[in-house]
This record gives sequence, structure tokens and C-alpha cells, in this order.
Amino acid sequence: ICRESLRRRTMPPPAETVLTCFPSLAGDITQKGYEKKRSKLIGAYLPQPPTRPGGAVTALSVADVHTEAVQAALAKHKERKMAVPMPSKRRSLVVQTSMDAYTPPDTSSGSEDDGSVQGDSQGTPTSSQGSINMEHWISQAMHGSTTSTTSSSSTQSGGSGAAHRLADVLAQTHIENHSAPPDVTTYTSEHAVQVERPQGSTASRTAPKYGNAELMETGDGVPVSSRVSAKIQQLVNTLKRPKRPPLREFFVDDFEELLEVQQPDPNQPKPEGAQMLAMRGEQLGVVTNWPPSLEAALQRWGTISPKAPCLTTMDTNGKPLYILTYGKLWTRSMKVAYNILHKLGTKQEPMVRPGDRVALVFPNNDPAAFMVAFYGCLLAEVVPVPIEVPLTRKDAGSQQIGFLLGSCGVTVALTSDACHKGLPKSPTGEIPQFKGWPKLLWFVTESKHLSKPPRDWFPHIKDANNDTAYIEYKTCKDGSVLGVTVTRIALLTHCQALTQACGYTEAETIVNVLDFKKDVGLWHGILTSVMNMMHVISIPYSLMKVNPLSWIQKVCQYKAKVACVKSRDMHWALVAHRDQRDVNLSSLRMLIVADGANPWSISSCDAFLNVFQSKGLRQEVICPCASSPEALTVAIRRPTDDSNQPPGRGVLSMHGLTYGVIRVDSEEKLSVLTVQDVGLVMPGAIMCSVKPDGIPQLCRTDEIGELCVCAVATGTSYYGLSGMTKNTFEVFPMTSSGAPISEYPFIRTGLLGFVGPGGLVFVVGKMDGLMVVSGRRHNADDIVATALAVEPMKFVYRGRIAVFSVTVLHDDRIVIVAEQRPDSTEEDSFQWMSRVLQAIDSIHQVGVYCLALVPANTLPKTPLGGIHLSETKQLFLEGALHPCNVLLCPHTCVTNLPKPRQKQPEIGPASVMVGNLVSGKRIAQASGRDLGQIEDNDQARKFLFLSEVLQWRAQTTPDHVLYTLLNCRGTIANSLTCVQLHKRAEKIAVMLAERGHLQDGDHVALVYPPGIDLIAAFYGCLYAGCVPITVRPPHPQNIATTLPTVKMIVEVSRSACLMTTQLICKLLRSREAAAAVDVRTWPLILDTDDLPKKRPAQICKPSNPDTLAYLDFSVSTTGMLAGVKMSHAATSAFCRSIKLQCELYPSREVAICLDPYCGLGFVLWCLCSVYSGHQSILIPPSELETNPALWLLAVSQYKVRDTFCSYSVMELCTKGLGSQTESLKARGLDLSRVRTCVVVAEERPRIALTQSFSKLFKDLGLHPRAVSTSFGCRVNLAICLQGTVAQKPHLVMLSVSVCRVRLVERGSPHSLPLMESGKILPGVRIIIANPETKGPLGDSHLGEIWVHSAHNASGYFTIYGDESLQSDHFNSRLSFGDTQTIWARTGYLGFLRRTELTDANGERHDALYVVGALDEAMELRGMRYHPIDIETSVIRAHKSVTECAVFTWTNLLVVVVELDGSEQEALDLVPLVTNVVLEEHYLIVGVVVVVDIGVIPINSRGEKQRMHLRDGFLADQLDPIYVAYNM
Repeated sequence: ICRESLRRRTMPPPAETVLTCFPSLAGDITQKGYEKKRSKLIGAYLPQPPTRPGGAVTALSVADVHTEAVQAALAKHKERKMAVPMPSKRRSLVVQTSMDAYTPPDTSSGSEDDGSVQGDSQGTPTSSQGSINMEHWISQAMHGSTTSTTSSSSTQSGGSGAAHRLADVLAQTHIENHSAPPDVTTYTSEHAVQVERPQGSTASRTAPKYGNAELMETGDGVPVSSRVSAKIQQLVNTLKRPKRPPLREFFVDDFEELLEVQQPDPNQPKPEGAQMLAMRGEQLGVVTNWPPSLEAALQRWGTISPKAPCLTTMDTNGKPLYILTYGKLWTRSMKVAYNILHKLGTKQEPMVRPGDRVALVFPNNDPAAFMVAFYGCLLAEVVPVPIEVPLTRKDAGSQQIGFLLGSCGVTVALTSDACHKGLPKSPTGEIPQFKGWPKLLWFVTESKHLSKPPRDWFPHIKDANNDTAYIEYKTCKDGSVLGVTVTRIALLTHCQALTQACGYTEAETIVNVLDFKKDVGLWHGILTSVMNMMHVISIPYSLMKVNPLSWIQKVCQYKAKVACVKSRDMHWALVAHRDQRDVNLSSLRMLIVADGANPWSISSCDAFLNVFQSKGLRQEVICPCASSPEALTVAIRRPTDDSNQPPGRGVLSMHGLTYGVIRVDSEEKLSVLTVQDVGLVMPGAIMCSVKPDGIPQLCRTDEIGELCVCAVATGTSYYGLSGMTKNTFEVFPMTSSGAPISEYPFIRTGLLGFVGPGGLVFVVGKMDGLMVVSGRRHNADDIVATALAVEPMKFVYRGRIAVFSVTVLHDDRIVIVAEQRPDSTEEDSFQWMSRVLQAIDSIHQVGVYCLALVPANTLPKTPLGGIHLSETKQLFLEGALHPCNVLLCPHTCVTNLPKPRQKQPEIGPASVMVGNLVSGKRIAQASGRDLGQIEDNDQARKFLFLSEVLQWRAQTTPDHVLYTLLNCRGTIANSLTCVQLHKRAEKIAVMLAERGHLQDGDHVALVYPPGIDLIAAFYGCLYAGCVPITVRPPHPQNIATTLPTVKMIVEVSRSACLMTTQLICKLLRSREAAAAVDVRTWPLILDTDDLPKKRPAQICKPSNPDTLAYLDFSVSTTGMLAGVKMSHAATSAFCRSIKLQCELYPSREVAICLDPYCGLGFVLWCLCSVYSGHQSILIPPSELETNPALWLLAVSQYKVRDTFCSYSVMELCTKGLGSQTESLKARGLDLSRVRTCVVVAEERPRIALTQSFSKLFKDLGLHPRAVSTSFGCRVNLAICLQGTVAQKPHLVMLSVSVCRVRLVERGSPHSLPLMESGKILPGVRIIIANPETKGPLGDSHLGEIWVHSAHNASGYFTIYGDESLQSDHFNSRLSFGDTQTIWARTGYLGFLRRTELTDANGERHDALYVVGALDEAMELRGMRYHPIDIETSVIRAHKSVTECAVFTWTNLLVVVVELDGSEQEALDLVPLVTNVVLEEHYLIVGVVVVVDIGVIPINSRGEKQRMHLRDGFLADQLDPIYVAYNM
């Protein structure tokens, strides 16, 4: 029972209730009543409606009321308007097409059930008038006055108003020109502001501006608002607004943050009426002369009145093309029947037997051929399956049709001659098999191709029975195609029921505009017409496109009694009708509106009646009907002669409808849905409505449910799908007590609605268009109507807009995709989008997740021109929609995120420590083997300094080769024996002393390419007592960016001299270098290509092992340049540790493919061979760019057991050699001798890369256990290094909520795989500590990795750019427990986990897992996230994303993706990136930046420099393709 309003809770008596809900029945729906309603609704916002000269107020159609309600809602928004930052787009993406070059879209935008939802109006007809202002026409038609509010609002935005426009970045208030009537669509400011422009330069410079920056410029002409930082500030301000649904407290389980479950709103309306009763239609009165079957009717008319016209077809000029008489229909159908049964296959093996299914493929302009073929099938007792003509091999949805044909076992397709010629052919003239279709025999049904049946052959005509008559296809919401089977008895009964309901009589003329292959067009224009010997005038769709008035002209010409149309045909006629004098519609007794079930068809009906009432159209003639493929005709309004009884209407609250409750709208609400009835239940049928989900329980009288029908005249099953059939065709509605209301099954119609007073049926939407967003139901049609009302007819073509929902984070999210007009500017689009969001927010109280605009004519179409919804959704989800504008609003929509986590108090020193347990767990500590206890007959141990080791080797094994350098062809470019190295080092020492006049302890920068010179120069420095610093030389092609780094390191390290080769020497003093840095301030540059010939007087021996041996400079991932001090003692300990771990001795050969400038790469390249005496085969990584196989070929050729590489080398091999493994095998590449292949890095192991590398080269003999990783950092250059252990590194999966490490099963959601970082080096101790409290943590707890070892660096030399890095990086102590040991803090988060394996010395093996750098970790929503995890998810989201980097800026997550594809794909990535981060990390992305390949900066070790990227982004230096600011 409906309540008038929430204030009056009294229960009115039933009769009154009925009238309150349906003002129509209370007689109050005269136009006056409607006006009253309208003026109350929006009076406050509108100028007074103009009146006709006669003083009569014109009627307003419902569409206008809705439009105005939307405008009003938008006007309300202006007080709390916050500007949205415009996305920035690269110029090449902003294509401005001129209007002349553009042809309006094929306005074939019909609204088929499977496609566009806005049925009543499909774009500009391409008639002579081109693109005149439609709005103007309609308003003239409806108001008889040109200055209607709607037309002025649509013509006026911008234009003259641009003169005084001050675009304020944040408030975005528009000041419109005051001469025009006020425009409710733009946000006029409260007080008119007149802007005085300063006279002078600014006024004269009228450069085109982007965004909303008109006057706000900085000095250099860059609009303030286009600055990224300003935009982000704008976005942050926008996001500060509170979200509408208040976030309820939801509990946080110890481990599992649950997504918030939407609690039902306690104030939501609930149904209160009594349980409904099933409605019975009138009795189906079997008239005596009704034929026993449809074939019998055809036979009767074909023999007794063969000359009677059955069907008239039209050509594209509207001239009658052909008249099919009943006689011809009868003889030709017989001929087709005979040929199908007897002329296909052989006599013994006919291809088609009675009961088989046959496809009917006929174009929309040939109803006669279709009719003959259809009746031919009925006579032959085969089952026709009418389908659309496949135009190309890849039509939208044609694959699904193929699936239907396959499942129906179709082997023969009947088609017309013209259609057969038009099908795509292969070069041999064969019709190719369409994608997903079964193999078909194409059979042409034209009489001239058929043989005549013998005299004695006659089709077997029997009474209608339960055999299948035909199969009608239906497209579901997900795009799949089902076949609904209709039996012969259902077919006949349906024709009888329609005849009775519509009062059809013999020889009436009926004009049909609908598709005759299915639905209302088939039922009235092909089947029922033959039963009653009616004459059908068929108007093809192609004619409607040329002349939208054609159907009205035919009604006049033939004095037709009935016309079957859709609301779009009425809309088109309205738009095209220009005072056609001779129009007279008085002959019509019935105008069937086939899509009357779409609630928005009422506006077309009203407007049409309004205009054509003066042309003889009577109100009672308009008969909307509701139908569905399963239940056939569900209800139809009967034609009456009584013009006094107005049709039924209900004005329902949209808010109530979202809860499935019928409420009369209370006055102050703007959101209403006006529905018209679709008449009464069909004769002989019973109807009820049941709850849409769950068990089919009857609804209450004031509740919306799915309409169900019980009748003979319905479909009986989905062909071949028994499960789905049971759910749809065999429903037994229950009363609240659980008793079924009938023993006969009902059929779900797929329509949502209710049975109103007087048995009138009202439909408010379709099940297919239903979107359930956080428990409330929204109908796609309603959302479309609101979007179209925002700027009527100005921005988006009607019928070119699709609304659907996608599931993100366990709830439906609404997506709107529309085709924008080709002449709209970026700003228009964006303006329109933000208004649509506000309008839908106000009227439906629901947030739109994504709004995408695509170029005109690019959405997939259905055969009749509507939008193919499921295909559009598919493209959206695959990232193949290519929108030109996109706006995402995850911040407003996603309200079910977990609550931000509060910090848990940590265990303080007070908690009891028992032995080595902390809070019940073993303390996380581990160590490598003890260096002191290992007895090895190591001669090198006698020496404290590497320079001494080299001298000793030069004496004892002078000709032993230590280093071999390979060039890109794999041949030896250079090699060094012990004595050669010793002699070169001596000469360099002399040079430093004589030419450089250097003192003991001076710093020398070594700027060499990777090679032998670098090694000699390093030992030369040691011999001279200087401290070397290795520096990567500048890149000759890229001096401007690489040289400043060199200069910076030289300055920061306070180098007194710079040694290099002749070539680089010239480069440093070149013109290009001078442009990049100040070349006058270089220190002394020595070129070592020509060395002095003499030996030094004596070789310097350091006084103390703790003095500096060398400085190691590197740029960390956070972009910090840090140099660490390595003492002589640490250097020797380091070499010894590596020697023991990797079992290196003089007979060994090791291949090294690393950059030799810092960290472990430098130590392996320059130091280890001298200490251990093994031969190092040096392969500069840069050579791999010309020959990717170089490294692996060298490993194979030298039969190397141990090799070291970097991730970039591994990636180069994986990408570059992936397809060449066979040819490499043929060249004899064999990796079976490799025992360890270690990737050297300072980051979490990249599992995907190491695994794909192992898999790829497994065939070439690489052992899967060989590949492992190492881990080092600034304070300790190598902590882990996989040694000779024969175990595969451990893999664990852990849950992402990175505070507490929880191991989970593989494949569990929100988990990430981690690989052990290698075996801890001898002499290294590790502990995991809490970075804040500095307390020790337990096993498997995540904390900072602290390290204690003899080869720790002894401190930072200097830190450039951040002086505040504390000294405690190198000497920290635990706050409790072992407080004596001095530890170095690595700055990396990780955990230790004891495994089941035992080490060589019988101890349990402790595996160290590195999670990521503390500097990089992002604190969001109280959780710690590592960029790499989010990046991994994003890279998986779309095939075109090659690389990704994320960082935060003022609590916003910024995602930068590199696009490998055309710029058109850039905007596809925005929703996909947002979705994947929400789904996998529960985070909302604030900004998505799409850039070209190679924009994300990477350092020499292949690590992303996210901070540089962030600085570049904020300083507008990235030249992004697209930047999207998510709302």
C-alpha cells in the first residue's frame, strides 16, 4: 500500500490507495494535472513556460520533465561544486575533426533488445536537413514557440558567453552572457562578476588554452592549472569531500581484513502491501472459423482467395516493389517444402528430415522471401531458425549465433539469391565458414532455382500439436545466444490470443516497421496476419533511414488500420515531420508500440500524440505492448472506442524503485519515473510477479518483481539447455506460506514490473538491464535517460550510449560508454562527463565507476544498428574499447574497502625474553659459516692487503692468466697474467706520483669502460697509496644526462685526479661536454694509454688495515648518491668470504657479465681473481646489445662452472634468445656444466624472470637448481650469495598485508611469491629488528635486516642530497636482548625463516627473504605496500603494459605505465589499472599516467628510479600520452 508521504503514516482505505498511486484513475491526469505536478517539481528552477498566442499551455512530454529535473538537480550542485582536474592528453591524441569531413553516424541506432537501451530516439536522420538543431524542432513541435527553455539551453553554452569567462581553477564558476535566457545547465555563479581584463599583453595574447585555465597563467605562459602539481592539489581537494555512504565500523579480524559488508539502511522503504493475487486474462474464445493450424490457414486462403494481397514490400524510394498474394505464398511455400525434403542429399539419405532444424538467413529488406521460406519449413515440418545475415567473418555476436546453430544441429541454411550473392566469398567462390559456425549447405529458395513438386505430392497438413514450430534466438546479457523453442500449438494459440486482443479481422491492412524475423514483427507481420488473411505493408529499415516518415505516409496511402512500430520510429517521425499537409492518421485504430515495456517509451508516445492529434490520431489508438522471447506477448493495451478513458500512469519514486518498492513520489523529490501501462494480461493467460532472486515468492502489491506468465502461448524451452530451461520455463510461484499457487508451471518473462489497479500491467525495466550496486537495484535504461537529459541532443547521440555493470571488489560498478560527437572539444566532453556524474548521483543516488567516451561510430552494433551491449562490455574489460575520454570515480563508488589498519603496539623490552625466544618465537637470527674456524691452506691469508697478494702472485705464478676480456664476437680482446698486471700497476703508480704529484691517501676517480684498463688502474692506485673510486664513463650518445652524474661523483668524492683512456679524455673536454657541465672545473685528467717506462722506487704499503682501500659510489633506487668506505681489512675479508662460499681457486674459471662500477659487481670484476687466483672471463654487458648470445656462448665454450650476471643481462637473454634455442643448440651451446648462475642485485629476487630463464634454457642443459640470486646493499655489498649448495632456492607464498608474514598456499588471493635471496656468506651474521623500536623480532616476522660482518663498509663517505642519513646505519645496537653487538642497518625489510634442510655442518638452514627497501615502501591506509607488488599486478593487467612504476604523492597512489602499442590504447589502460589494483591490493589509484616506452628511469643495475620519475612527473617533464585523475 502506497504512502502519500512519510509524514502521514495512517493507512488509507484500499480504494483511495489505488487512486493515490495512479493519479490517472482518479481522473487527475488531464494535461492540467500533469502541468501542476511538473511545476511543483521544478518550478523553482525554471523561467515561466511560454504560452501560445491563444493562451493555452502546451503539454510537456515526460522526457522534458525528466530533462528539467536533471537540470534542476545540476543547478542544486552548483553551491557545492568542486572542479574536477581535467585529464591531460598529448596533442596527437586530441584529434579535432571538422564537421564537414564527418558524416553523421548511421542512425541505424535502433534499440533492439540486445542493444542500445534508449529506444525512443536514435540520432539525426540522415535526411536532407543534415544536422539542424533537433532540440529546436522538437520544442517547436511541442510548444509552438521557439524560445523554449530546452532549446535555449542547448544552443547557448559557450558562444557569446565566452567573452566574459573567468575560469577559476578551483571554483570553476562560469559567467554567462546575460542577454540570453538563464541556462540551467551551466553553473552560473550566485553573483554576476564582471571581469575587468587588464589592458596590455594578456589581453592581446589569445593562445589556445587547455583545461580550465583561461586567465590564470604564470609568466612563461604555462596555464597554472595544467601544472601537474596544481591538478593533484585540485584532486586532493575534491577527495576531501566526505563520501555519501558513511563507513560503518567493521571488525578487523586478527589476520583477515574483511571487506566491508554493506549493512541495509534502516530507513530504506519496505513493501507493506498485502500479497498480490495472480491476474487472469479474459477467456480465449475459440471462434468457429479459426483454422486448426497455421498451415491450414495458409492452405485455406491460398486456395479460396489466391488473389488477395498478403505482403507488399517497398524499395528504398518507398515505391511498392512487389506484392505477394496468398496464392503465390501457398504455391511457393509448397515448392520450398518439397525441395527441402526431396532435393537435398540423396533419395536414400535425405539431408533434412521432418523435425530437423534449418537456418533462415534473409536480409531485412526481403520479407517476401523470408515468408515463403518460413511457411515452406512449416509445411515440410522442419524447424526454421531465423537469424541475422552475417556481414563479415567477425561480426559482433556472430560467433555466438554460430554456437546456437551448432547446438541446434543446423546443417542447411536457406537464403535468397541476392543475399547469397552478397555473402563474403573465398577466392574460389566458396562461402567461408564463419567464425564459430558449423559447416553449412547454403540453399537458395527463389522459385527459379527450385524444381516443381510432382502433381501427386502434397504437404501433410495436420492440426497443431506439441512439435516444435520454430526457434527464435535471444541474446543474453553476457552476449551468449539462446534458442527459444515455440511449439505448433503455442504458435497457433499465440496468433489466436493476438487476434482476440487486437480485434484483427479479415483483410485488414497493417503497416509493419519492425524486424519480421523475430519478436513482435514476426508475430504480427508474418504469423497472425496469415491466420486472418491480412495485408501487411512491410517497411524495411533501409527505407526508414532515408525517410523516417515513410511509415506514416504508407498508413495514409493504404488507409491502414494497424501499425507496428517502436518508439524510435515515432521519435524519428516527429523529428522529420515538417508540416506535412496531407498526413491523415484517422484510419488507424491501433498503433502497436513494440517496446512499450521500456519505461522511457512514454515520452515518445506523448510527444507523438501531441503533434499528430491534429492529424487525426486518437489518444486511445496508441497501444504499448510488452513482450519477451520466452513468454512471447506478455501484455498489450487493447484498442478501445471510448476516448474518455485515459491510459493508466504512475509517477513512482526512483529511490523506492531501487529497493524494489512502489512509492508515489513525494513532491520535493526530483527523481521520478513515470510509467505507462502496457495494457492487460493476454487472453487465456495468468500473470503474477515474483521476487527477482531466490525462490519464486509472490510479491506484495506495492513491490516490484519479475513478471511470470502461465499460458499455452509461450516458448517451452531453451533448445538443448535443460538446466536453464528449468529455471526459466518451469517456475512454480509460492505464497508466503510456501504453497505453490498453481499446479501448472509459470515462465519468467525477464521483465520487472507490477500489476496495478484494474489489472493494468506496468513494466519498470528488464532483468537484463538490472544492476545491483551495494544492495540497491538500478535499471540501465533509467541511467541512460538521465545521462541523455544532461545536455539534450547536444553532446551524445541518443541510442549511441551503453550502460552496464562490471564486478570490481565484490560489487557491481556502473560503467557508461557513449559515442561523442565528432565536433566536441576536450573541454565539452569533460564538462559533460562531470555533469552526468552529478546528475546520476543526485537522481539515482548511485556513483558511476567509469564513464568513457568513444569516437562516433566505433561501438559494436547489432544487425539493426543498436549497440551490442555485451560486446561493448567485453571490449571494455579486455582493454580494446579505445575510448577518447575516460573518467573514473573509484573514490566515490568503492565504499567497501577494509578499514585502514591501526598501528599495533609492538613488543617492548618489558616483554620477557627467555633464552632466544621473543614473544614465543625463536629470535630471527642467522649466520654464515664462521670464517675463523675454517682451515684452508690459503696462502693469500698471509697478506693483509690486496696489493701484497698481487705482488706475491706475480712472483710465484707470473704467467698464470687472471683476466680474459671478450669482445662482442666472442673472441678474446685482451688478457692479463699476474706479472703483466703487476707491471702495468707499477707504471700507473709512477705516473700518479710524477705527473699527478699525488700524496698518500689522495682520491683518484677511474673513468673507464668495463675492461682490463680499469683493473690495472685500480691496482696502480693501491701501489701508489691512493684511494680509487670507479666511475661509469659518460655515454657518448647521451652526454647531457650521463655526464652530470660523473661530475657529481668526482666532486663529491673529492678526487684529486681523474684517470681514463684517451678516447674518454677527449669526450670529457668536448663541446657537448661543455654544454652539459662546467669543464673548467675538472681535476687533473691523466690519460693512461701511454705510460712511463720506469718502475717506482718503492710500492706503498698501508700502515693500518683499517685505512681506506677504495670508495664505492652508487645511486640507490630512491635516487640517492651514496659512497661507502671500504677498508683494506674489509676488502680482504670480503674476497675471502666469496672465495670460501664459491670454492674459488687458481684452476677455476668464472664468467662475469656485470657492470664493474660498484657493489658486488666491482668486487667480482676487479678483486676476487687477484685474491683467489682463479681466471675471470670478463664480458661487458653492453656487448650483449649487439650479440645477446655472447654471455651464454662464452659460458659454454670455456666450460665455466660458475657465472655471475645482472637482471638486465638475464632479461636480454630471455627476450632476445627466446625463439633461438633450437639454433643455439645447433651451434653447440651447452650449459650442462654450469653449477651456479648467480644474479647480482640489491633488491627482492625477481622470481618470474629467473624462472622463465631457467625454463627457457633447460633444453640447453641448464640445471633448474643452478640459477640463484644474491643480496647486497650499501652497508654491506654482499650478504647472501648462492654458493655451491645443491639445493633449489626456497620459494614461499605470503599474504600481502605486509605487517605480519603469513605463509599461504600457492594461488591463494592477495598473495605474492618470494624466493630466498641466496645463502648467507661466511662470516656474516644477520638479525631481523623492528625499524622503529630496534627490538629483535621472531622467526618469520617482517622487519629490517641488520647485518654484522668483517666486510661491512666502515661508513658513508658523503651522502649527496641528504646529509641527515644517520650514522646509526653502520653502528646500531638492539634495544634489548644482545645489546653489545654492533650492527649495520641495511634499510631493507625482510624476514628469516628456518627451513627443514640442514647445512653442511649439520645446522638447520635459515633462509633470508628480502621484501623491499624501507625507503621505497609506501604507507597507505595504515598498511605498508611495496611498489614492486603493485607494479607486478599492473603489468599483468593488459598486454600493452610493458613496464610500470608507482609512487605516492600526498597520500595519492600514482601509477605510471609504459604503453607498447598505439596511443589509441592509452585510455583503455586507465580502468584496467584501477580495477586490478583495487582487486588485488584494496587500494584506490589516484592518478594513472600513460607514457612511452623507456620513460621510467632505470639505473645501471636495472632497478627503477621511482623518485626521479616522481620528480619528473611533478615537474611536467614526462611528456605523458595521457594523465587520468581518478575522482
